[in-house]
Amino acid sequence: MNAPSGIIVINKPTGITSHTCIAKLRWLLKEKKIGHCGTLDPMASGVLPIMVGSAVKASEFLVDHDKRYYAGVELGMTSATEDILGDILTQEIGVMPTFEEFSEAAKSFEGEIMQTPPMFSALKVDGVKLVDLAREGVTVERNARKVNIYSCDPIQKDGEYFLDVRCSRGTYIRTLCADIGKKLGCGAVMSSLNRTEVGVFSEEDAIKFDDLNDMTREEILSHLIPIEKMFMHLREARLDEFYDRLYRQGQKIRIWKLNGIEGNVGDLFRVYDENGFYSIGEITEIEGKKYFYQKKLFN
Repeated sequence: MNAPSGIIVINKPTGITSHTCIAKLRWLLKEKKIGHCGTLDPMASGVLPIMVGSAVKASEFLVDHDKRYYAGVELGMTSATEDILGDILTQEIGVMPTFEEFSEAAKSFEGEIMQTPPMFSALKVDGVKLVDLAREGVTVERNARKVNIYSCDPIQKDGEYFLDVRCSRGTYIRTLCADIGKKLGCGAVMSSLNRTEVGVFSEEDAIKFDDLNDMTREEILSHLIPIEKMFMHLREARLDEFYDRLYRQGQKIRIWKLNGIEGNVGDLFRVYDENGFYSIGEITEIEGKKYFYQKKLFN
């Protein structure tokens, strides 16, 4: 029996870690080679793609994908963690900004912005996670990073404010909420967070974590998504038998020798053989000449 390989998308509930989801699947599938990419904090819920078997090798590519979040925003306070669970630092009493004012402030963050990572994050400085330093009461200087907020749509529901955010990797939604509060002059914290999309994967692809207990191994594996789905935005490449053998051996091949492969340095391709998709290839340059080589092999 071939070892399973692909992606299982879990809809993680609040209150558990991403590692708990991994451990659960590892036990149910009796598979050791399982990993996730794009950790969700216990406070957060939503889409958590889990890589099974050789799909673990694709984790580095999924981390770079864009994401979408649905976040609750509480105006009138600030906290150490920029969310509602952290120690409250300030609290405003009085009339809060209107939804129209909140909307205007939120929309002003659309586009390419500079964002300073929060202390309570997994980002590392000199090999130490910022969150570990923060828990010891240590604050270090963090450099602002360029992120892209493709859309930041404000929503009002039952008197509460929410944001539907599409953004690039590395965006901290907690910090976005805090920055909106700062712009409004009243402060704000993130009150809830649900990740609705990671790259091509969405809630429609996901199994609810609590449903796993009632599923057999075969039923869970029926939800396995081929690795190929992650790379459908890339161009397809097929090599003839001779060059395919060299490619698999890790050799770099001049692209003028290959049919249908042309482009710029850094361009990635989905590589197929008679059995289907098996690799990601990349165009590179050596001494002014373009070559095609194996970026990642999946079997």
